[in-house]
Amino acid sequence: MKIPTKLMHTTDPIFLPFRKHANDAGADLRARIEQPIRLHPGQLYKIPSGVGVAIPEGYVGLLQPRSGASSEGKLVITGTIDSNYRGEMSMNVFNPIDSNYVVVNPKERIAQIIVVPYLQTEFVQVDELGESDRGTAGFGSTGKM
Repeated sequence: MKIPTKLMHTTDPIFLPFRKHANDAGADLRARIEQPIRLHPGQLYKIPSGVGVAIPEGYVGLLQPRSGASSEGKLVITGTIDSNYRGEMSMNVFNPIDSNYVVVNPKERIAQIIVVPYLQTEFVQVDELGESDRGTAGFGSTGKM
C-alpha cells in the first residue's frame, strides 16, 4: 500500500517515514527540531515529525514509541492518525525518569507509524452486556507470574 506523504515545513527528505528493514511493521519518524531539547523529569514536549500523510479510509496510523528511544528514557505517548487528518504529525515525548533529564536531538528517530485496517463500529446502548468468563474482573485479575 502506498501512503501519500508530504514534507511539511521542511524540504529535507530525511524526514520521510522509512523502515530500517523490509519486514518492519513500523516506519520511523524523526524529530523536526532545530536544536536539542532537554526534557526534565516529568516533562512532556510535542515534537513535530516534518511530514503529513493521507491514510486511506478504513485504515488508521498508530504512533508508537521506538524501543531504542524508550530505552534512553524518551517515552513517546501513543497516538492516532485518522484517515481524514492532513496536518503535520507530531509526537508527544515524555521523560518518565525521576532524576535525570533526557535529550531529543534534531533529526533523531523517536517514534514509528504503523498503518492498520480498522472496523467501523457503532456503539449501541444496552441494559445488559451479557456473560463472559472474566466478568467484571479488571486490572491484575489474571494474576502475576
